[in-house]
Amino acid sequence: MAADAATRAAELSDAAIGGDRLALARLLTAVENRTQVAEAALRRLYPTAGQAHLVGITGPPGSGKSTLVAALIAEVRAAGRSVAVIAVDPSSPITGGALLGDRVRMQSYAGDGDVFIRSMASRGHAGGLAATSTAAAAVLDAAGFDLILIETVGTGQSEVEVAAAADTTVVLEAPEMGDEVQAIKAGLLEVADLVVVNKGDKPGAQRTAAQLRAMLVASAPRSDGDSRPRPKRPEVLITTAATGDGVPELLAALDRHRSVGRVGESSGARLARAEAQVWAIVADRLRARLHDSDHAAATEALLDEVAEHRLDPYTAADRLLEGSARD
Repeated sequence: MAADAATRAAELSDAAIGGDRLALARLLTAVENRTQVAEAALRRLYPTAGQAHLVGITGPPGSGKSTLVAALIAEVRAAGRSVAVIAVDPSSPITGGALLGDRVRMQSYAGDGDVFIRSMASRGHAGGLAATSTAAAAVLDAAGFDLILIETVGTGQSEVEVAAAADTTVVLEAPEMGDEVQAIKAGLLEVADLVVVNKGDKPGAQRTAAQLRAMLVASAPRSDGDSRPRPKRPEVLITTAATGDGVPELLAALDRHRSVGRVGESSGARLARAEAQVWAIVADRLRARLHDSDHAAATEALLDEVAEHRLDPYTAADRLLEGSARD
């Protein structure tokens, strides 16, 4: 079975790198389902990844993330560059698949070989991403896309995880939604590299942008010797994605952040992304090992003891880790 998976992974990987979009789609399905083919393909492709600019786009519902992504696609293609989109959606409670929502507006690019759009189901994963989003981004990176846009679910307050998956994080706000205060309380603005007030043609857009700039000035790093970590101070832009206004300026800002990041800042982002990937795999493999046929009974017994309050969860965790380490 392992040999078959390696052969199939090699076939799909080579075809995807060669521009076969059907093979790329099949490979991403394998990644989303966490199959042996996906693991073998990622082992093969990962050394060739790391060239694309990964941009996370997050923000509260109603801020226009999908509309902005569609507008960015148009702008990137006008510049002659390729772009891929990972659009993470809430999972269907019936099938577990992605609820496509506003993705239909992006389908006008279906015949463009330099555009690839993939909806992924969050499958209950917290933080606004699918558990396999970072792995999918690595596959698209290896396939040669210049820009990879990762659009989160849009639950608003819990989506800081995208910062560990992206080189540049864009946080959207909309005028008069009241979310700017909530976002800064939750830390969403603290992970932003760029803040975009979308729907700039609506009343209050300029005021919202001014309020955000004032908040970001107040929370900017101090120069009085205070060594406590402070939030970074992102640039605030205004767009009207439905008409394309402000989108060229946003793409230029993304390119500026990319060029600055290449000098030094993105090394931290890439290290954070590597750490998140490795620890996620470690956690998955440890969980799988503790539930395999050799350990399932002991694991279940410990869980029963915790459920009955005969054992505390910390001791149970220590015992599980000790048992795993002995194997």
